[in-house]
Amino acid sequence: MNIGTAYENWLKNAKDDEDLIRELESIAEDEHEKYERFYTELKFGTAGLRGIIGAGTNRMNIYTVRRATQGLANFLKSKYDNPSVAISHDSRIKADLFAREAARVLGANGVKVYISKELEPTPVVSFAVRELKTQAGIMVTASHNPAKYNGYKCYGSDGCQMTDVNANAVFDEICKVDYFNGDIKLISFEEGLESGIIEFVGEEVYESYLAKVQEQSVHAGVCKGSGLKVVYTPLNGAGNKLVREIFKRIGVENVIVVPEQEMPDGNFTTCPSPNPEIKEALSLGLALCEKEQADLLIATDPDSDRVGIAVKTEKGYRLMSGNETGIMLMNYVLSGRKENGTLPEKPVAVKTVVTSKLVERVCEKYGCELKTVLTGFKYIGEQILHLEEKHEEYRYVFGFEESYGYLAGSYVRDKDAVVASMLICEMAAYYRTKGKSLNEVMNDLYDEFGYYFNKTEAFEFDGSAGMQRMADIMSKMRESHPKEIAGYKVVVASDYLKSVTKDMVNGTEEVIDLPKSNVLAYSLEGGGAAIVRPSGTEPKIKVYITAVGTSEKDARAIADNMIQAMVKTLGI
Repeated sequence: MNIGTAYENWLKNAKDDEDLIRELESIAEDEHEKYERFYTELKFGTAGLRGIIGAGTNRMNIYTVRRATQGLANFLKSKYDNPSVAISHDSRIKADLFAREAARVLGANGVKVYISKELEPTPVVSFAVRELKTQAGIMVTASHNPAKYNGYKCYGSDGCQMTDVNANAVFDEICKVDYFNGDIKLISFEEGLESGIIEFVGEEVYESYLAKVQEQSVHAGVCKGSGLKVVYTPLNGAGNKLVREIFKRIGVENVIVVPEQEMPDGNFTTCPSPNPEIKEALSLGLALCEKEQADLLIATDPDSDRVGIAVKTEKGYRLMSGNETGIMLMNYVLSGRKENGTLPEKPVAVKTVVTSKLVERVCEKYGCELKTVLTGFKYIGEQILHLEEKHEEYRYVFGFEESYGYLAGSYVRDKDAVVASMLICEMAAYYRTKGKSLNEVMNDLYDEFGYYFNKTEAFEFDGSAGMQRMADIMSKMRESHPKEIAGYKVVVASDYLKSVTKDMVNGTEEVIDLPKSNVLAYSLEGGGAAIVRPSGTEPKIKVYITAVGTSEKDARAIADNMIQAMVKTLGI
């Protein structure tokens, strides 16, 4: 791509957004800034588009959104007779604009659009696709990325994030579309509403969604009168309305919202990144917890598909990891449903390959089949779909990934912070009636099964030489699996690229029935594990460690030794 030509083309034609005009004019003499904006195009993958907001082919703006949507419209029309699409957005900068631009393009192409009147959580789009029987969904969000980012996430007709095959087909269509030569069809948003090709999502859809969320309750009514005190922060995102509504419906009577993070604000001025995984994002909530002496802090990310928590202890507030929250919820759902007789025969739970192995022990205790899938919640959604195809979706009870994503029930096919927040409150209230805090519950699980400590390290490799080095490291590991790691014997070695898992004790092999992925996983004697995979978005190799000890101190020491051993094994 000729940078100068591309820049001049945009300067001449990008006239529909004053912000872009000013930005393009401001970099007229800055070749570096031109290069950053035009050296490539945003790629459309299974997560759709994601990039920095601004002018150019490598930025999120109305033109990249229009082009992607025209490609999506062409794909849908080639596959369906009368396609329709559900659209929503979160609180990010220009998210509402991008959502309406997508609706304008789809409407002009004769594709029926159901668009939300206001920002909504990501799982609502997944739900709306299935509820309204649309062929696709679009959620304008960049999840928990910093404020300068926005994105465009696509869903298939099953409510799951778009598959690799369909995403590639859409990308092929996008590549045929020029930004400015008339390939992109447009109508005004108002014209679309008047003609009926664009329609606002009705309140009945949200009511149906909330009803489905509430159906996932394990101990209905336990929150009412429990005295549970909750501090909640939507981190200036889309969770504020529906999360608080579900709290109200289940009887959580004392909810205090962090005032600085209550209302939608795409600038996210209160924290460096609106990510409930990091302590800085929760600092205002933790301070309010101390002031109010709340039992629990709940934080949902901007598109309200992830949730992080902190629980009260005698020494202050303990931040729970994504693994810890997921393990407690898995235990609560399985034990509670067994107790009240609603646990199905042959229950099924799902976790990702990098999620804590402690969940295996919990599932074993309750006779629950645990499926392990590749990283990414779409693969958890895919397992629910497989059950649905056999009319057995009722067997699915819970799924989660270590990156703070959870789902109970089959009504959506993506992680859902609304249902997770409901279950977390219900779990806290239930154990409160038993005289226990969530801190004590987690410690009891460690006492019962051993202390499972998870640690992730990322090793960076810069430039093209770095990419080759990463490839060489993975290739070498494949050729010769380690026999032990930090003194712990490797009992099972799994290669997700070759789709083979090998029992290192007796030498037998089994086929891994999952899509191929550049991941190596080693199960160790004693319950530990080490997983190696290159990052899909950065020039890094990530190592995920599960260490099992008799105490936190013991497990942390084992994890440190395992990381050092993996560095040596990888030759980093």
